[in-house]
Amino acid sequence: MFDQHTMQVFQIFLIAVGLAADSFAVSVSSGAIIEKLRLRHAMRLALFFGFFQGLMPWIGWKVGILASAFIRSFDHWLAFGILCFIGGKMVYESRILKEDIEEAANPFSLYVLFGLAIATSIDALAVGITFSFLNIAIIEPVLIIGIVTFVFSFAGTYIGEYFGHIFKDRIELAGGLILIGIGCKILIEHTLLQG
Repeated sequence: MFDQHTMQVFQIFLIAVGLAADSFAVSVSSGAIIEKLRLRHAMRLALFFGFFQGLMPWIGWKVGILASAFIRSFDHWLAFGILCFIGGKMVYESRILKEDIEEAANPFSLYVLFGLAIATSIDALAVGITFSFLNIAIIEPVLIIGIVTFVFSFAGTYIGEYFGHIFKDRIELAGGLILIGIGCKILIEHTLLQG
């Protein structure tokens, strides 16, 4: 049987996979539109996405720590709401038609990469707030989320080069469902099992 820390790490890993779905989708699109993909392109994109996806939960965690005294009595409901909202948004976005990347923009330029990295990591900021509500030390989640996003983004550029847009929406859908499931688990643990 797994101990509590192992289960927590596994849960953080699942959250990381869910959060990495947006970065993966953008990486697939980027790999699909560039004519000659090079290792430096994939590394640059993965470093940007991995860094910001790891940084945002830390910022959210700090914000949550400051606010925790005011919301401790309903923090599990807030964590549930945040994760379900983010997951629901990802599910919705995976089902609608959308432009992959503006045609005029080079997704590997520093300016565009910065914007894409911020845009795809906003959800991680909200998840960082939930970590503070759950009294989770932040260093481990930051490392796991950053590394998972780096790997997904790096692989996504090559998948995009060879397979285009086949997997992009399915990954985003799966990521959203994972976050909703974890949100439900948190709510059940704090209301039914401890109530």
